[in-house]
Amino acid sequence: MTAHTPAPADTMAGATSHAAVDWHAIDWRQAHRIVRRLQARIVQATKDGKHNKARALQRLLTHSFSGKALAVKRVTENHGKKTPGVDRVIWDTPEKKARGVRDLRQRGYRPKPLRRVIIPKSQGKTRPLGIATMADRAMQALYLLALDPIAETTADPNSYGFRKERSTADAIAQCHTVLSNKASARWILGGYSKGTSRPAMTGSATPGSWPTSRWIRRSWGSGSKPGIWSGTSFTRRRKGRPKGASRPPPWRT
Repeated sequence: MTAHTPAPADTMAGATSHAAVDWHAIDWRQAHRIVRRLQARIVQATKDGKHNKARALQRLLTHSFSGKALAVKRVTENHGKKTPGVDRVIWDTPEKKARGVRDLRQRGYRPKPLRRVIIPKSQGKTRPLGIATMADRAMQALYLLALDPIAETTADPNSYGFRKERSTADAIAQCHTVLSNKASARWILGGYSKGTSRPAMTGSATPGSWPTSRWIRRSWGSGSKPGIWSGTSFTRRRKGRPKGASRPPPWRT
């Protein structure tokens, strides 16, 4: 039986090497610790208004072995791990996962079209889904690690949808806090956004106002529309997001 040697700390924090990656040898506790430390530094740089430093830390995180390994781990352990994209590739073995970590890099990256899948709904209706490839999902998960610290730092303190460490119970507690006083409002206006389309967002809620690289803004913003392949035809995607993605873009929360 061959013993696995854990990756050294400098390799975990630095850029991914082109050498072979042993999936079973990755120290996940150390990887989480390195990523959390970089995210904490991004938060502090954002609070201090040091945007160049925040961008530099984002680049360090997204080029680190730990960040890439955690991104691949995330997309290979969620509910969509057995659902392939247009390339019909899934990362279901340690060797494929290790290759995904090694190949996850910005240079030369271009997202592939989404695979169109139609699923049935009640009352005879159907719902179209756009399935991204494993590589595209991993790239989203990787850059989400760098965007989340800024999103959580600059977001509205009373927004609760798709927020980390927040739940429906938190929203209910806040409602009780602001509505239980004698001077509180007597009426609540409830709204519903039809479908998945939302109005254009401006100000601090958009990535253009964040200390992020141009590549991240282009990849997550309006330029990230690779289109949809239905098996017989290609359609340019105008709005919405891929189903099975790591999460909605953080500026839409």
